[in-house]
Formats: sequence, structure tokens, C-alpha cells
Amino acid sequence: MAPIINMEGYFDFLDKDDIRIQGTRVGIETVLEDYLNASSPEEIAIRYPTLTIEQVYATITYYFHNQREIDQYLERWRKYATESWQKQVQNPSPAVRRLRELKQQRHAHSIVSMV
Repeated sequence: MAPIINMEGYFDFLDKDDIRIQGTRVGIETVLEDYLNASSPEEIAIRYPTLTIEQVYATITYYFHNQREIDQYLERWRKYATESWQKQVQNPSPAVRRLRELKQQRHAHSIVSMV
């Protein structure tokens, strides 16, 4: 009989809404979003070089063993990400505002150059 592996050992549970792959700053949502959007485990491991293929498979396995809870986790994460993005768009940082101004100036300059 094969030994039972402690899946939690692959993760750092920083908060109920912040589960990271141990030894990295990669959240499980990163791997699972890619996987649930049809990326293979091998593609995911290539895309995120700080992850091993074992960590990717462990994350997917953990998901299937705890699907209801992790689906709720992912839903909370998606909601948080959407709300954060909306706040960022509505209230950009000074650096983002400056970059937008520079882009507008370059665009205006290129139009004047065409005339």
C-alpha cells in the first residue's frame, strides 16, 4: 500500500484567502486559474519557473481533494481581484497617471508630425 502524502506540506497557509505554494510567492489561484482555463501542468510549470512540476501537480491534486472549499476560495479571490482592478482604474497611482500623460503627449506629437 502506498504511503499517504500530507498535501498541506506543499503549501503555506498565510490566511484563509492566501494560500501560497511553499517556498514561493505563487498563490494556488495562479496555478488553478491556468489549469481551469485548459493549460496543462507542464505548460504551467514552464510558465512559472519558480515552480516544480511536482508542486503544480500537488496544487491540482489538492484542488480535487478539496474542490468545494477551493472553488469558494477561488470565487473570493476573483471577486477581490476584480474589485482591486476597479479601484486601481478609478484611482490610479501618480506613476500610472504620469505614464498615461506621457502616452497622450506622444500620441498628440505623432498626430502633429503627420500633418
